Amino acid sequence: MYKPDYDGSVGQKNGIEEKDMATDVSVSLPTISETEYLSFLIGHAVDNNFSVALWRLPNDEKKYLIISRQAELLGPDAPLEELPSGFIFAPFSKSSDRIFLRSDFGFTFSDNKLNPPQNPLEAASDTWLQTEIKKGSGKTPVYYHLRYSPEDLDKARFIQLVEDGIKEIGKDSFEKIVPSRTRNISLSEDFDVVKAFHSLCTNNPNALVSFVSAPETGTWLGATPELLVSLEDKKIFKTIALAGTQPFIDGIDLKAVAWTQKDIEEQALVERYIIGCFKKIRLREYEEHGPKTVVAGNLLHLKSEFKVDMEETNFPQLGTVMLRLLHPTSAVCGTPLEPSLEFLTLREGYDRQFYSGYLGPVNVNNNLYIFVNLRCCQLVENKAILYAGAGVTVDSNPEQEWKETDMKMNTLLRVIGSD
Repeated sequence: MYKPDYDGSVGQKNGIEEKDMATDVSVSLPTISETEYLSFLIGHAVDNNFSVALWRLPNDEKKYLIISRQAELLGPDAPLEELPSGFIFAPFSKSSDRIFLRSDFGFTFSDNKLNPPQNPLEAASDTWLQTEIKKGSGKTPVYYHLRYSPEDLDKARFIQLVEDGIKEIGKDSFEKIVPSRTRNISLSEDFDVVKAFHSLCTNNPNALVSFVSAPETGTWLGATPELLVSLEDKKIFKTIALAGTQPFIDGIDLKAVAWTQKDIEEQALVERYIIGCFKKIRLREYEEHGPKTVVAGNLLHLKSEFKVDMEETNFPQLGTVMLRLLHPTSAVCGTPLEPSLEFLTLREGYDRQFYSGYLGPVNVNNNLYIFVNLRCCQLVENKAILYAGAGVTVDSNPEQEWKETDMKMNTLLRVIGSD
């Protein structure tokens, strides 16, 4: 899967003699770097057929890692607010199983160090880790196998797909469609997923950066800027509308950024979709802020935020209800949902799997942060499969939509390289 800094073999790396790490109980574990801890924990999880999730929230320095001995399948009505601490990973298709990784072991990292335990789970995890890391590991882990490997959609076919979407919009079949494509690239022999994760964190401070690997899902890496649902202390609900795309240029004045009519209308459609979901549950007490221009790695987007006080509205399961209504949003599928989804199912030509599904920590520190799975790739053996889509409206230019998918893929390409 990757070449870990520490794999249990005899040698000298980063000033730490690995044979001592495996056999000498006098070694002080806090001297081990964050990268070495992460490499060991990911390798240990895959070696033992466990699931692992590693993430960093937007504008946060702390990194989280959990290991789950057995992934669980969640039914469509499972209340998120009542789940234990863990991580959810859901596919684009609402008819497919959602995967929940219960936090059997949990760790946090700051300032390139493993943080001291702050709760009973972390204390038990720390004791387990100290035992396991002294044993070492004699194996080099491998990626979980792909269940399905999509064929790349070349430029000519993607442009034809966009043109077909514009024609259907002209027939009033729908207002917006979000076609997507994949790109397979080769990974270099020295590719290291932990280093790639750290690079994504540096390059995308406003994104959820994540690495998820499970037998049921395969192995995924990404940096998504799009919040789908958050619950802060189970009291404040938030979601956002994010649309419109243009390249970010260092030093640009965000207040002076100009947006095309196409981008503005695309953003408005996402906003109306969210408000429509509120209307379905007769929720009128919400705050709306925006739209404003925001930075997401190498790109700019238009963003509006919606906020609800769950105590004032007496809606303790608002997160579960809105997640069911919102996914898949018009930002990843289209508007209205049913005809746009039917068009994509018939014309897109591949299974999106977990791309444009959703993921994030659930009930970690009594908070829940679920994001749309964008700017992501699936890793397998010596290659990565990148995914990206573009919002198409009546004003779209097919060539520009192709360029937009390229820009979005560059979020990952800048980190993992290309063939």
